[in-house]
Formats: sequence, structure tokens, C-alpha cells
Amino acid sequence: MFKKICFTISLSALGLHANAQNNSISQIFYPNITIKTEAMPSANMGDGKDFGLTRTSTLGFVPLSTDFNVGIGFGKKFDIQAKHTFLVANLSQINPTISGKETPSGGYKTLSAGVFQLKASLRDKFWLYGGGLGITESNETFFSPQPFLWGGAARVRILGLNTQIMYGTAVAFNQKFRIIPIFGFNKRINEDWRISGILPFQVTGTRKITEWFNLGGNIALGGYSAGFQELGSGEKLSRKENYQHVKFTVSANAHVLKVFNLSLEGGIVTFRQDKIFNFAVENLQTYHPGTAPYIGASVRYISNKNSMGAKLMSKLGI
Repeated sequence: MFKKICFTISLSALGLHANAQNNSISQIFYPNITIKTEAMPSANMGDGKDFGLTRTSTLGFVPLSTDFNVGIGFGKKFDIQAKHTFLVANLSQINPTISGKETPSGGYKTLSAGVFQLKASLRDKFWLYGGGLGITESNETFFSPQPFLWGGAARVRILGLNTQIMYGTAVAFNQKFRIIPIFGFNKRINEDWRISGILPFQVTGTRKITEWFNLGGNIALGGYSAGFQELGSGEKLSRKENYQHVKFTVSANAHVLKVFNLSLEGGIVTFRQDKIFNFAVENLQTYHPGTAPYIGASVRYISNKNSMGAKLMSKLGI
């Protein structure tokens, strides 16, 4: 049961990093790294221009500490408590093109990191909370960045062996604060089918073919918000680009050699929007690129030598 709960929790930790691969408990308890590449060919964006996008990213999980206690809790009642803290770090290279020209030159680079803690007990139930910060900047603005911050907390409820839900609130700051209600779910339909998601970010359905191979369908909200400079009136002006899309894809995932997970994903991106803001957060331009094909491929390396995670999983009978 705890494994199914962690499956749902891992979705929340990845809510802003939609990935073709199935999220698994190993991402929380074992050090692992995922390298991914994505491509969206050029599509008309208006004004006689085309918009294209490629992105490569590296996402890493590092367990920091694991504690497991059995004792007397609140109200002098028997309680079992577990706490697990882990680091999530992301490095990305984003390359937008306008009419075949990379804009801005060199694209954008993203650096971000956050710390999450999972708390589980018989009395206090299951909680996940955390926060982090990062930057997405062009080469010209990388050393004068406009950072983004995020954080939040979520409660997990168990509705049976095959059903769990999660609800909470996320807070993000990127030039202005946003409060985002989140709702997660993990539902096993039968032996082979499962549906899970973290709304409003992602919904995934999975069909197990064998113990090492599965197929999936995915709907995810994606994009980026990045700083760059624009030449105007003889001087360079700070600008912010905000791009969003909705992605509809199918994926094939294979677990090989015990430590590698390979994934191939294909589909379309649509409901696209690209906005340019000035430093005062005034909207200068808005574009709506057309629907375009999408393809992504990734490989994840999962270490199985983390004693902290193995100890906790062993105690919980996983």
C-alpha cells in the first residue's frame, strides 16, 4: 500500500517536469538521473513567422535522509512514523526558433533545485511538502537572472488498496505570485491498467504488457518562462517570454538490465500560447503557434545501492 501511495506522491514532485516515463517509487528512494530530449517542428505563429522548439534536460533525484520510528504518539497511542527527505534538481537547454532562426541566440538554460519531505504515520497519515528555486535565462541575462520560486504541501488519503487521492496547494512566484490548487489520484483499474495524475499538470494511463514493458497515454501541461534581452532605442531591454502548450502523447517504456528505463514518446502539442512581457509585467505581444507534432526520448539510470531507501522499504515490507 505504501508503494502505491509513493507512486502518487512522486507525481506531485514531478508536476512541473512532465516526463514520458512512468514515475516510480525508485525515483524517491534511490539516486537516479533521467536524460531527455524533445522536439516540436516549426508551426505557423502569425505575422508570417514559424515557431519551433527543441529541449534537452537532465532531472536528478538524490535521497538526503530517511528515518523510521515505532513508539507512542499523540494521545498515548501506538504510532509508526517514517520521514524521507530528497533533493530534486533539473538542468535544461531550451532552443526556440522563429522562422528557422534560434531566438534568442544560444537559447535558454534552466537551473533549478528543490527539497521535498515525505511524512507518513498511522496517526498523522501521509503528507508531502517542499519548495525550491531556479532560473531560466538566455546567455545575456544568465548573470542577472529573474529567479522563480515554488513550494507547497499535499495530503494523501487512502480509499482502498487500489485507490488513493492527494490534495493540496502549490505556490509559485515568477514575477508575480500564483496559488495553484492541486489534486492527485492513483487508480488501479485491473491487473494491467492504471490511471494516475496530478491536476492541473498531468494525467497518465498505463497498460502493463510484461513485467519489463508497458504502454501509456499522457496529457500534460508544459512550457517555460524565461528572461532575455531585446534591442530597443539603442539599448538592451529586459524581457520575459512565457510559452505554454498542452501535450497529447502515447509512450512505450522498457525497463532493462535492472537499472535502466528507456522511453519513447510521440504525439502532438496544441492550445499553444507565447507571450512577451516587459520588466513591469506588461504584455507586449501574444502569439498562438499552430498545432505541431511532438517526439521525445529519454533514458533513466536508477541506482539500487542506496542503503537509506532500502532500509525503509525493507521495514515497510515492500
